[in-house]
Amino acid sequence: MVVPGRQGLVAAPPGEPVPAGAGRLRRYRGHVVSLDDVARMAAELPEVTEGERHGNRTWFVGGKAFAWDRPFSKADIRRFGDQAPPDGPILAVRVGDLAEKEAVLAANPDAFFTIPHFDGYAAVLIQLPKVSARALRDAITDGWLACAPPALVRRFER
Repeated sequence: MVVPGRQGLVAAPPGEPVPAGAGRLRRYRGHVVSLDDVARMAAELPEVTEGERHGNRTWFVGGKAFAWDRPFSKADIRRFGDQAPPDGPILAVRVGDLAEKEAVLAANPDAFFTIPHFDGYAAVLIQLPKVSARALRDAITDGWLACAPPALVRRFER
């Protein structure tokens, strides 16, 4: 049985009592977050456009990509070696700087991660099957803030 734990949903130890309703997975209105949910969240922000970059769905503000579908390349998969890559879909989202990247990764270790290809780059990867809707919305908004023109950010923050 899967139950809520400090680190998200965890397996209940055998013989332990299970809280009422704990068998129901609750992520985003009863389903795992999808790229369509990402599109809806991004579209709620000012002046966002959706397009395609490198064959993947991408969300832009002011001509800058702030979130994009990021499947693993063959090189990425090779770098995982014998370890299985995280399940997808995977979303990449910009952050303000490398210090913010480290803080975001530390605060959300179950769903947020990085790979060697992103070393030195102000963006994080998000495993959509594991992220909560709130954490995803916050990440998308922060990515938008990192890429939006300053005047647009000022209007948004009023």
